[in-house]
Amino acid sequence: MEFDRKDFKSMAGHSHWAGIKHKKGRQDKIRSKIFSKISREITVAAKLGSKDPQSNPRLRTAIELAKDANMPKDNINRAINKSEIDKEKNYESLRYEGFGPKNIALIIETLTENKNRTAGSIRTILQKHGGNLGSSGSTTHYFDNCGIIQFAKQNISDEQALELAINAGSNDCVTLDNYHEIITKKEDFYKVKNTIINSVKTLIYSGIEWRPNNFIDISKEESTDFENMLEQLHEDDDIQKVFHNCKPVWRV
Repeated sequence: MEFDRKDFKSMAGHSHWAGIKHKKGRQDKIRSKIFSKISREITVAAKLGSKDPQSNPRLRTAIELAKDANMPKDNINRAINKSEIDKEKNYESLRYEGFGPKNIALIIETLTENKNRTAGSIRTILQKHGGNLGSSGSTTHYFDNCGIIQFAKQNISDEQALELAINAGSNDCVTLDNYHEIITKKEDFYKVKNTIINSVKTLIYSGIEWRPNNFIDISKEESTDFENMLEQLHEDDDIQKVFHNCKPVWRV
């Protein structure tokens, strides 16, 4: 999702945090928006499970993302404590599917206490840009729901990374410019992640994502409208992550 990860790219399929991180200017506003979304995830994770991250994988992952984003420790603690204060708010994790301009497939993950408000907001944004909100299952077949684990190439060769991936029980391992990326089944994510951490100690990023299995090409001119749509989705506080299958042809 979105954080000061050195290899955040405006590539198809990444969560919306990655997309907004590369915008020029407005850095304070962007940082505040990222912190707000991570804080909500921390609060909900703590509310639904233990407040001890060691026994609550969802909370542990949220805190790791917060640290990657350089969120102050006080902010993290406040978000955890807020789970006691906001007991009357019942947040739901809801997934919306739809299409953007040029029939680009979208999966939008949200945390909301008002699903009618959230659905209405998403529908309005998509329609404004020539898209539409679809029904459940309308776009998921364009993606693979999988676990992603990334760690630095430093001191770990390609062969060692592949061996580590196989021994951990992952599906695949690819080597990119500055890091190795291990891809796992969603249900194996935490098991594989724990095995990898025991060997490499520090991860660049880990999370469950919707990775596109095919891509739609658009021109640089068409990308402007698509980027505007993504930015409007990013601005919605209820939206946590946005995944799409647009093939990147530009770098923001």
